[in-house]
Amino acid sequence: MSKEDDNKAIVARWFNDFWGKTCDLGIVDALAAPDMLLRYSLHEPRRGRDDIKAFMTDFRESFPDLNFWGAADLIAEGDYVVGRWEGGGTHTGPAFDDFLAGSLPAKTGRKMHFTGTTVLRLKDGMIVEEIGLDDGVTALQQLGLIRVG
Repeated sequence: MSKEDDNKAIVARWFNDFWGKTCDLGIVDALAAPDMLLRYSLHEPRRGRDDIKAFMTDFRESFPDLNFWGAADLIAEGDYVVGRWEGGGTHTGPAFDDFLAGSLPAKTGRKMHFTGTTVLRLKDGMIVEEIGLDDGVTALQQLGLIRVG
């Protein structure tokens, strides 16, 4: 297998086991570099395994049905892998204050479904960066945190 194929396999496993329907936080220790950077427009950037685990724990507590999945084949070049995705969830859990645009009180029942593109950088078989550009405006509208128009 080529380096690109190896990197795509790592990212596919990350997408499935971290962002998929059920999250196994052990995947963070297995695939994330100790100081990995996770950055999306909806949330404060997260750095390091413990911070990334805490983020996902809180996110899934507030959105128990959270699920993201691939919307196209992964593309790899050198140390980079790019993936398109879609997904979302329903806010049926505790209050959630990790959105940069505002907080949700507990159990709003609001649903979000949106898309995005993520670029991941790997080094020595570990993910060192995950930088995503998402359709956060759509998600924030659906959650009632912003109004457009």
